[in-house]
Amino acid sequence: MLDNFDPTTIEDEKLRQLFIFLLNQVEKLETKTQKQAEEIQALKDQNNRLKGEQAKPKFSGKRPAKQLSSHKERQVKKEWAKNKPQADLQIEREEILTLNRTELPDDAIFKGYEDVLVQEVAFERTLIKFRREKYYSPSQKCCYSAELPPGYEGHFGPGVRSWVLDLYYGAGMSQPKIVEFLQTVGLKVSAGQISNWLIKNTSEFEAEAQAVAVAGLGSSEWQHLDSTGTGLNGELWQCHILCNPLYSAYQSVATKDRLALVGVLLAGQPLLYRLDELAFNLMRELGLAQKWQKKLRGRVEIGQEWTEEGLKEFLTKTFPELGEPRTKVVKDALGIAYYRSQRKVPVVRVLVCDDAPQFNYLSEELALCWVHEARHYKKLAPKAGYHRRRLAEFWDKFWKLYRKLLAYGQVGGGEVAAVRLSGEFERVFGETSDYAQLDARKKVTLAKKEQLLALLRHPGIPLHNNPAELGARQRVRKRDVSLQARTQEGLKAWDTFQTLVETAKKQGVNIYRYFRDRLTKSYKLPSLAQLIEQNSSLRPSLAIAC
Repeated sequence: MLDNFDPTTIEDEKLRQLFIFLLNQVEKLETKTQKQAEEIQALKDQNNRLKGEQAKPKFSGKRPAKQLSSHKERQVKKEWAKNKPQADLQIEREEILTLNRTELPDDAIFKGYEDVLVQEVAFERTLIKFRREKYYSPSQKCCYSAELPPGYEGHFGPGVRSWVLDLYYGAGMSQPKIVEFLQTVGLKVSAGQISNWLIKNTSEFEAEAQAVAVAGLGSSEWQHLDSTGTGLNGELWQCHILCNPLYSAYQSVATKDRLALVGVLLAGQPLLYRLDELAFNLMRELGLAQKWQKKLRGRVEIGQEWTEEGLKEFLTKTFPELGEPRTKVVKDALGIAYYRSQRKVPVVRVLVCDDAPQFNYLSEELALCWVHEARHYKKLAPKAGYHRRRLAEFWDKFWKLYRKLLAYGQVGGGEVAAVRLSGEFERVFGETSDYAQLDARKKVTLAKKEQLLALLRHPGIPLHNNPAELGARQRVRKRDVSLQARTQEGLKAWDTFQTLVETAKKQGVNIYRYFRDRLTKSYKLPSLAQLIEQNSSLRPSLAIAC
């Protein structure tokens, strides 16, 4: 009955409004009932666990989770073109295949050759014996031996370690499978040796990864940022992904609060705290009472900076009654003020992210993700057919506006087009639909107008945060294979090599050759940071148009 009922067919205005009200009440009660059922089941499960019994089993295949992806709606069809995978291959070897002429007819005439390109891989162990000259000095009472070539350490060559790094961080293989794979080609290597190659003696790679982050920050005034959970010896840490089309930088820390994100934006530089007018403005925005701001003005000179320990000591001695919540507000404001005033690393002007509160105030402007905003509407599950039709009508308007904004960003439509799109945004999210839950959600979106329409002020900024979410997916896949890192050293290696691998993909660099080049100290390949700097000038879309 609810599927076909349409209250707009009721002629009596009061009766029509009554039925619209009742339909919204049904949706409201249905949502409330569903939430209560989930809470009751969670409480029952907890009660059973406390009594030593089992909770209700969860069958993942019984009821599939609601699909929140909007890929189908925003996908733009592209013209199909046949791929030619062998077009750019270089021939290394040529062989002529002949026929047994005794098996051919007597009148067979030679017509030349038919070319067939075949790709093959040769992966096998090579055992090398180095004969090192050795001298003994009686006067010095010591021996002198010729050094092995760079990269040959611990009875293994640079190619082995390069493959291990590529297979583990690039291909996503687990350590046991890498050991198994190497043993199939006759290599005798232990799991402990593999582990050492993956996380030990990585200081040079760490320096390159940090240089990638700094170069990436300097390549554009806008950046993507997202976070995902990562395990460290049984504890839940947070992996933060900072990126744009030229690079991806990973950094894992214990939390995902505002100061943790400031540390990520500093790309490895130490976090300090600075008191200036920006800090006072931030304290006011974050809700710190005016009296505390006055006290700070009376005790501290503008421009004062502290280290973490120095600020803790200052606040403890000077404002012991400040309390933990207010202390956090002060630290957030001082940390952001320092970040936005320092010149050690480039400062992000516009941050492309989702609407999580910890992203607020980190940069001058925020550009919120339209795909993330669409997920809120995907979660709506109306029971009444009338409401489903209203939602479908809105959904169509949502993606039409999205595509118009995409077109504006590609061609830079100008001020007139920007005003027109701004007005259309207000119409799409400002009009009512008789579906109360949809209208309530639209009001929330309307309040984010400035952040969702950052593209109109700065053509070239993306409308979504997908690059950062795709970067986070790489860490999720790493979690699926390895579950967690056991030590902070291991987690640091995850960040370092995932930064290099994902950036190499964006720069079109063969990561195996890159690893081998660095391990052998050849340095024939330019660093990834140099490639980012070179290519940033070739990407006008990375510049912010004002």
